[in-house]
Amino acid sequence: MKELIIRNFKIEDYEKTMELWKLTELPYKPLGRDRKERIKKEIEKDINLFLVAEIEGKIVGTVLATHDGRKGWINRLAVHPDYRKKGLATKLVKYAEDWLSSQGIEIIACLIEEGNEPSMRLFKKLGYREHRDIIYFTKRKYPEV
Repeated sequence: MKELIIRNFKIEDYEKTMELWKLTELPYKPLGRDRKERIKKEIEKDINLFLVAEIEGKIVGTVLATHDGRKGWINRLAVHPDYRKKGLATKLVKYAEDWLSSQGIEIIACLIEEGNEPSMRLFKKLGYREHRDIIYFTKRKYPEV
């Protein structure tokens, strides 16, 4: 792999990041939680770490780590199809885990949509335990959030 740079997301990365999320079929809410203004506010909070992986100026991976003071979450893990199976997703998760650990977080979780077998395999390989006994509920202010 050419020189890989893992760095903090900047709002100037927004369009390229959204292109990657679309390409990798991450659920994407451009009128809600994923709108530019919303993400800009999120990256200004000290409970978030939003990283991009870059090769030759091209964003090829992302990960978002966040926490509530008790539990950490890994979200928005995406790797460009041309750069998969090279350890990039593992590196991004490790960066997120290390940051969460530095914040005093001892439980890290992620939500993976049914059918996303590559992500399930990755997290199992990295020591995460699947919980089929948990039912996830949400309440949304509006559908796009």
